[in-house]
Amino acid sequence: MLSDEQIQRAAEAVLRARYPIALTGAGMSVESGIPPFRGPGGLWTKYGEPPMNGFQIFMADPKKGWEDRLKPRYEELWRPLRVAKPNPGHYALAELEKLGVLRFLITQNVDDLHRQAGTKALAEIHGNYKLIRCLECNARYREEEISLEVLPPPCPKCGGLLKSDTVSFGEPIPTDVLRQCAEHAARADLVIVAGTSATVYPAAGFAIEVKERGGKLVEVNLYESEITGICDFSLRGTSAETLPRLAAAIAQRRKASLS
Repeated sequence: MLSDEQIQRAAEAVLRARYPIALTGAGMSVESGIPPFRGPGGLWTKYGEPPMNGFQIFMADPKKGWEDRLKPRYEELWRPLRVAKPNPGHYALAELEKLGVLRFLITQNVDDLHRQAGTKALAEIHGNYKLIRCLECNARYREEEISLEVLPPPCPKCGGLLKSDTVSFGEPIPTDVLRQCAEHAARADLVIVAGTSATVYPAAGFAIEVKERGGKLVEVNLYESEITGICDFSLRGTSAETLPRLAAAIAQRRKASLS
């Protein structure tokens, strides 16, 4: 059982930090009712795992890639994301940003839920399933902004090749996203790691980098993970339950310090 004392100690550390950021992963998506990609009940378990060279296949025939994207099977695959809503954990992180406490958020999730909850300072390192990205200029568009009369559709800004913003297997992480993550991680002295074991790179590397520089890690996870041993605070519980408690404690302490 997570005690109030544990929450208060973590809240104090976050408030003492000069530049706190957050790293979130699939655990937060699962808490919003989105199945994991792998394992029993997983989306890829049901519909088949994408090929490891998916990006190369797309680049070899972008027109076919877009035609496949428009098939009913594709819509069925992403339906759980389309009906999902942000959970209290998403809103808690957005509230910490509004308070001026949380400076930046890096998410491995493609579900758009942090945006829907109101987070603004955000890097979606694996992309966003609702967006279309230009491979030339990195401009991003909502699906409804792009005409599909011609496949593959050209970028309205530069005429470059468009694809789904979600990063395919074999595809490099977009350079603009990596740059954002690196810049904020370089400034960070504390990372709230929520709903992820922080083992998938390059996202995990940003949290490890902060720790190696002498920063602190606050883990929010239902179970022990590979990084529990190096975390300064391990708050054992779901993100949906634990992050609101942490945000409330931070807000209360901050209000008391300002009064």
